[in-house]
Amino acid sequence: MVSQLFFFFFAAVAIASGIGLIVSRSPVSGALWLVLNLCCVAALYVTMNARFIGVAQILVYAGAIMVLFLFVIMLLNLAALPKLQSIDWKRAVAFLLGMVILAQLTYVLAGSLDLLPEPTLSDAASGSASALGRELLTRYALPMEVTGILLLVATIGAVLLARRSSNKR
Repeated sequence: MVSQLFFFFFAAVAIASGIGLIVSRSPVSGALWLVLNLCCVAALYVTMNARFIGVAQILVYAGAIMVLFLFVIMLLNLAALPKLQSIDWKRAVAFLLGMVILAQLTYVLAGSLDLLPEPTLSDAASGSASALGRELLTRYALPMEVTGILLLVATIGAVLLARRSSNKR
């Protein structure tokens, strides 16, 4: 019962920090909202007994990736974003209610057609590093390699684009 309360608390904070990220005008404060969101997601992993993934979330995303984001923000010397038009709250609430109703209808339809996945417990469900590594390097080896190649291509593309824009100056 206590873990469910923590789960819903961290889920609510994650949603609120996501909204804070979207509506913040300063890129630095937006990055700080994102750090809060990533820490809440790590706490959600911990409440689901995936401690290794929660710690990896903090180290990799909230640590390394956010430091990179902050360096890019500071290097580009981004000022405050221009003020957007005022938000039409009626449309925003109608959109949110529509999405909730759509999610409920999809869940009910999937349940009636027996399309919901069955929960399975594997070794990786324990959240230990060795079980997770065993699953990633045996069962999911091909998706891991494809992801690595995609990240390499994206990194090379970013370096080439940065080099091209620095040569124009």
